[in-house]
Amino acid sequence: MKGENGKKEANLESTLKELDRIAKMLTRRDFELTQIREGREAELKELKQKAKDLEETREVLLNILEDAETSRTLAVEEKNRTLAIINNLTDGLMVFDKKNNLSFVNPGIEEILGIKKEEIEGKNIEELKQQTLLSAIIDLIFPKNRFKRIERVEFPFGETATFEITTVLLRGLGEGGYIVIFHDISREKIIEKLKSEFVSISAHQLRTPLSAIKWSLSLLREEKMKEEERKDLLDKVYQSNERMIRLINDLLDVTRIEEGRYLYNPKLEDIREVLKLSVKPVEDEAKIRKIKFKISLPKRSIPQVKVDKGKLGVAIQNLAENSVHYTNPGGKVAISVECHKDKKEILLKFKDTGIGIPKKQQERVFSRFFRGENVMRMATEGSGLGLFIAKNIIEAHKGRIWFESTEGEGSTFYFVIPTF
Repeated sequence: MKGENGKKEANLESTLKELDRIAKMLTRRDFELTQIREGREAELKELKQKAKDLEETREVLLNILEDAETSRTLAVEEKNRTLAIINNLTDGLMVFDKKNNLSFVNPGIEEILGIKKEEIEGKNIEELKQQTLLSAIIDLIFPKNRFKRIERVEFPFGETATFEITTVLLRGLGEGGYIVIFHDISREKIIEKLKSEFVSISAHQLRTPLSAIKWSLSLLREEKMKEEERKDLLDKVYQSNERMIRLINDLLDVTRIEEGRYLYNPKLEDIREVLKLSVKPVEDEAKIRKIKFKISLPKRSIPQVKVDKGKLGVAIQNLAENSVHYTNPGGKVAISVECHKDKKEILLKFKDTGIGIPKKQQERVFSRFFRGENVMRMATEGSGLGLFIAKNIIEAHKGRIWFESTEGEGSTFYFVIPTF
């Protein structure tokens, strides 16, 4: 009995020990699992934080990319805007880099030089000197192959064009370089020349009649001449005075035209009657100068024109006088009127066999104070305002004027005005 009980106790003790071992093992494993779980939770928390940080970083990068794209778009727009401004400048622009290579030209340069940008862009100044048109310009900008600061230096280009050249050194733009600006001052030079011509012509035209008046008055004061001689002198004084009045009236007419105050009072008129009345003094002068003067008018009735008789008469007289004044004795002047009913207009033609107009000056014919070189050599009277005034009068009547001329062979002036 005791033996069995002892055995049972031994088994029980063994079992308790095993259970204790198992309990300790489970407790240890549970602790280890807890540690593992806590570690996993910490890792998971860390991963979540990293994921959050990554998301925030992604958003920041997206914002940066968006800002960069916006900046790029603005930069492209600004570049395009700048190029548009440069390309539409009337001034010509050349850009050279530090190595003296032509890196950019705008369309203004293409127009000035008559050369495509593809032909000159990217070339060194030594290569550009091979171009006839560019050689003198490069020598001006790069004397001895070194860039020169230039400010508003006048550079004649061809027979009529003049440009002001200015060079600018680029700073703060990375590689740097030079800009060359071509500013067209051809119009200013022409105006300057016209002003000089105006002073010269006006002084000459006023001095001649004033000298004649002074000389005639000095003779009249002597009281030692016959009545017939006295009358002749008075006629000359009167003519000289009329000449001065005519010049002053021309100048006043030009002023009114330019100020927009050259008003007229249009009425229905027969152009034939206006023509005959206007050219009567010129016809008498042609006889004195021994010039054959012919007027051809339509015999049938023609539509009337709505004109200011006085103003249009001035235009007709100016054209007729030019034909007579610039035709040598023995020459011919023919004035004709044609009615173009299909076009509802009347054409007047003034044809002469005079000295004509030099071809290179024909584009200036209707300019203020213009007188041809061959006319100046003839030393004939004239202010250079007649054709300018005639053109403005005709255009004020909704008409148009033009001409054909060959130097040494004569000129033909035409103008048309509408009928009603």
